[in-house]
Amino acid sequence: MTETYLSLRKLENEVLRCATDQISMDLDGIIQVSIGQFYGIEINDFAVTVAKTALWIAESQMMKETEDVVHMSLDFLPLKSYANITEGNALRLDWESVVPKDKLNYIMGNPPFVGYSLQSKGQKEDILSVYVDEKGKPYKTAGKIDYVSGWYFKAAQLMQGTDIRTAFVSTNSITQGEQVAGVWKPLYDRFGIHIDFAHRTFRWDSEASIKAHVHCVIVGFSPAPNQAPKRIYTMERYQEAENINPYLLDAPNAFVDSRNKPICDVPLMTTGNRPADGGHLIIEADEYDEFIAKEPNALPYIKRLVGAAEFINNKKRWCLWLVGISPAELRKMPLVLQRVEACKADRENAPDAGRRKLAERPTQFREINNPDTFVVVPAVSSERRRYVPIGFLDKNTIATNLVITIPDAQLYHFGVLTSNVHMAWMRAVCGRLKSDYRYSKDVVYNNFPWPTLTDAQKAKIEQTAQAILDARALYPDCSLADLYDEIAMPPELRKAHQQNDRAVMQAYGFDVATTTETSCVAELMRMYQKLTEER
Repeated sequence: MTETYLSLRKLENEVLRCATDQISMDLDGIIQVSIGQFYGIEINDFAVTVAKTALWIAESQMMKETEDVVHMSLDFLPLKSYANITEGNALRLDWESVVPKDKLNYIMGNPPFVGYSLQSKGQKEDILSVYVDEKGKPYKTAGKIDYVSGWYFKAAQLMQGTDIRTAFVSTNSITQGEQVAGVWKPLYDRFGIHIDFAHRTFRWDSEASIKAHVHCVIVGFSPAPNQAPKRIYTMERYQEAENINPYLLDAPNAFVDSRNKPICDVPLMTTGNRPADGGHLIIEADEYDEFIAKEPNALPYIKRLVGAAEFINNKKRWCLWLVGISPAELRKMPLVLQRVEACKADRENAPDAGRRKLAERPTQFREINNPDTFVVVPAVSSERRRYVPIGFLDKNTIATNLVITIPDAQLYHFGVLTSNVHMAWMRAVCGRLKSDYRYSKDVVYNNFPWPTLTDAQKAKIEQTAQAILDARALYPDCSLADLYDEIAMPPELRKAHQQNDRAVMQAYGFDVATTTETSCVAELMRMYQKLTEER
């Protein structure tokens, strides 16, 4: 609030500076901006006192600046102006008890940044009391949205039938992933709001001695008609948009809901295998050579093991994969039997019943999925990468639950998923961990609109997908983190990706020369809307 007052008064002083020669010596009424025009809500008396004091100090500073502009003393008594700050819980108060809406022009603020998983019991109750339908019942998604969402709902409710406009600084998670539908769909459907302008994700650094980095967005919205250009800001640049949707994209309004099965006819995505073994069925890199030397008969039962770190950073790790082993064969390998016994003991002493039940089959992981081929996707990947590193692996590798997999996926599935088309969709609808991409099957994969391929298009994508794998194989000493570093990426790999991108874009019917990421996402959103309407 104080910063807004200062900004307006500085603008007012600049106008006065430019028009000094035209201003009469009677300055009564010249100053139009007063702290009395600002209303606010703070949670306790200390915060109220701080806010009022900050406004009074700001007013005093700006009056002094005005005196310097007009070269005369002004009759100003500090603390004379009234600062309208109300003490209370903003989500429990009737905002019209603070200021009638017919006196309002704008609502602005930066409400508390509290993720839904970090909310206190009281904060959860606040949200459930605000995000209610016409019958007064909480929306089913109200328990999984950030605390800041409550201010959006209250503002949208208050603005009905007025020309008031609102802008909030918010955590960026309300414009990403599963939260988008939960936060924004009620605001669009019930209150008819639209987004007037937006600033996409930026990092807000705390001024505290212990630095806190919060990733924020700014969203301006209202239900009233607005003829002004719609602008999407990114740092110091902006683009004009036909429409700004809740993902802060120039694209149609769409709400990508969480769904447990793919919207298209493609293989199911799932998590990998949970060992639940106390580490006893896993062979670490520093154990491998000695173990094989002492137990060479175990070699046919050893497979590479990959979780997120192993997959991205090429860390060596193996596991005993004893599915289907005969008791006689197991007893011929004392070191293996020793590890199985330790796994059994670990499970028998586990605190939860489900894990204790696994002691009945101590030779196996909790899940025992080992398909001939599968696609593997890291759950989290750096935003600095143009392509999220996706793998196409075979039955000689076991995936853990720290990666997402698509069992029995074919090469063309890998090609489409590693393309710039799917990457654009992922960047638009995925959640974020800080600013890194957080891939999810229920939002990103299950809602992705796949192309309808001809046999020729499918064969072409298989060819370009294999070329990506071949280009990676040229650098056996490199991890995927090395290969997908934007600076270090080998030219052969970049070219292979570009050719794959072209093949996938052509399969969608996109013009390779003119399609931008924004226009690609806009078309994918339209495809998604059509698919949901058909279901």
